[in-house]
Amino acid sequence: MSVEKNDDPDDSSPAATPSTSSRIASKFAEVQAKADSVLKERTEGGEIFIQVGSATCEHAAGSLAVWDEFQKHIAASERTDIRMRQTGCTGRCSREPIVGVSVPGQMPVTYERVDRALVHEIFTSHVLRGVPLLDQVLDGPVEKLPPYELLVCSSTRCGGKGRKLIEGPLAEKLHAAGLGPDRVQVTQTTCLGACSLEEVGQCTHVLVRPDKVLYRVTSDKDLDDIIQRHLLGGKIVERLCITQESASRQFFEIYGDVAFFNRQNRIALRHNGVIDPESIEEYFHYRGFQALTNVLSQRNPQAVIDEVSRAKLRGRGGGGFPTGKKWAMGAAAEDKIRYLICNADEGDPGAFMDRSMLESDPFNVIEGMIIAGYALSAARGFFYVRAEYPLAIQRIENAIRRCREYGILGDDVLGSGFSFDLEIRLGAGAFVCGEETALIHSIEGERGQPRVRPPYPTESGLWDKPTVINNVETFANVPAIILFGGDWFSRIGTEQSGGTKVFALAGKVTHTGLVEVPLGSTLHEVVEEIGGGAPKGKRIKAIQTGGPAGGCIPAASLDLRIDYDTLLKAGSIMGSGGMIVLDEDDCMVDIAKYFMKFSEDESCGKCTPCREGTKRMSEILERITAGQGTLDDLEKLNRLGNLIKKASLCGLGRAAPNPVLSTLEHFHDEYLAHVTERRCPARRCTALIRYEIDPEKCVGCTLCAKNCPVPCIDGVRREPHVIDQTRCVKCGRCFEVCRFGAVNRL
Repeated sequence: MSVEKNDDPDDSSPAATPSTSSRIASKFAEVQAKADSVLKERTEGGEIFIQVGSATCEHAAGSLAVWDEFQKHIAASERTDIRMRQTGCTGRCSREPIVGVSVPGQMPVTYERVDRALVHEIFTSHVLRGVPLLDQVLDGPVEKLPPYELLVCSSTRCGGKGRKLIEGPLAEKLHAAGLGPDRVQVTQTTCLGACSLEEVGQCTHVLVRPDKVLYRVTSDKDLDDIIQRHLLGGKIVERLCITQESASRQFFEIYGDVAFFNRQNRIALRHNGVIDPESIEEYFHYRGFQALTNVLSQRNPQAVIDEVSRAKLRGRGGGGFPTGKKWAMGAAAEDKIRYLICNADEGDPGAFMDRSMLESDPFNVIEGMIIAGYALSAARGFFYVRAEYPLAIQRIENAIRRCREYGILGDDVLGSGFSFDLEIRLGAGAFVCGEETALIHSIEGERGQPRVRPPYPTESGLWDKPTVINNVETFANVPAIILFGGDWFSRIGTEQSGGTKVFALAGKVTHTGLVEVPLGSTLHEVVEEIGGGAPKGKRIKAIQTGGPAGGCIPAASLDLRIDYDTLLKAGSIMGSGGMIVLDEDDCMVDIAKYFMKFSEDESCGKCTPCREGTKRMSEILERITAGQGTLDDLEKLNRLGNLIKKASLCGLGRAAPNPVLSTLEHFHDEYLAHVTERRCPARRCTALIRYEIDPEKCVGCTLCAKNCPVPCIDGVRREPHVIDQTRCVKCGRCFEVCRFGAVNRL
């Protein structure tokens, strides 16, 4: 397979000749027209669209049955104006299956937890009669759907002008025009991605739903025109329209009314829940491969690296190494045979960002990889995916096949002379294979163990050739950077880190799911404003970031800004994006023990500090939670943890002690309670719990005794019972079944 060729007479010049550029443009126009023709044929005659979520989580919740039921209803109705389409995962966990209904002239409606019975109601009421089921909408219920909704960009990065607009002139002008909340709903949203650098702080943007019109507002007169001519007159104000695409626009056109989504910035996830992940034609429709065409037409690999560097994109896999710098190192390697790897070995418990992107938007990741391959002059790339992701693998395979059919992959990509192809390699699920050199060994067919660096993979990697490795999310950002510019991307994040970060928000939080926010956002914004805080009125105790190798940040630090450097200073790491919320019922010692046990099990065993150190730390934590710990054990944990961090071979060992060291620092009192008082303040450590029956509350119903597995509860009917502590196995069954609150857990 050949690498890039240059059609210029002078091969030393990277610039494209007119013939090369026009050939690429002509080829792209040809394949785009083909895609448009196929898409038009597929959707022709469709006025009402029903979209059903199709991802692992959706399928597990019954989306395939929901799809079949809608198909039966459409067939029975004999309607020819209704079309079905699948989309990927929106990231709104525990609400699946998610179904969207779009009826012309009406606000799009998204339903949650749809089953076969609800399909019938949605179809007969909403689809056939145009009456939405307001009590079943996503994150509902809602009282009424107004004819219009205004999504106003209120990003603080644009000066917060939209927020001032909502609180001031917009509300007054709507009221004066007689447009109350029943006719026009106003919603604050985050960045729509439509500002240029020159416009920051000078304007705001307003997206009008359901008309899908985006306006740029700079004055009160602009507001007057929108209200009078569009909202009252039904005519679009052409002079204020933004015709060019923005990164998040299509997503907010569908989901802008859902609070969980409209507080996010969708860049890496911009197509999730929007396009059919198996349709390359739909991807073309949403400017798919336009970024690749621009890159190939420029014929300047260094310009691509410069743009990514200007974006301040850092690796989203955990280390946060500058992507542009890594690509530059790979491109500068002397060996001309170079490889590219997408690390999709997502091993953190509770993390599913990569899986969601691969299942929902595989073409976007592939486009990012082809652009990276061009920047590196690499001819071959690999997806390294864990075998536990069958649907992701299936959709990557389909995407690769369709890209080859359209000339996007293979020899002479889009007539550019550049050749690049991809293949998939499956991982067996070893956590350590998330580390670059262990991953390389696994692809080579060897045992997945890291090696000493240097040399780094950019110098000597796969089969001893220069190799660049980035994770799924990193590649997912690349097409947007090329389309909208590195300066635009860098402005969204912090001074050191550009763009957004996707987090898998889980644990003791009201709204779980995928959250994409600008780097530099606070933990409070993610956990409280988007996640809704802890459920059932509980108090948040800590946030654990970075997966099993991350630290626990106390609730007192919720104002901490999320960035690679700030998290590192706080004793944690960004990791791939896991974020677990812990509340007052969680024991921090038990949490540390869980993650340390995970690291012990996943250690490859190659280096002594990690192999033996994690085991010793696990044993100490086991003693402490069993009520056998001493003060000396706390000192041992601290010494061992710092030694492992300094002496381990790879990132797994160097980060493994983080959960222990961070909890020792921030929750030292809980450790002291375990070793000095033989007490677990959170009442989670079984060996340190005892159950007693309050004789004042016990009515002698005997329910506790009947459910005790030992049994160890004595007493006669209608008289107080007693627990024999010498026989009690502390299962807690008595505490669970008592209806009078007579059993105390101490």
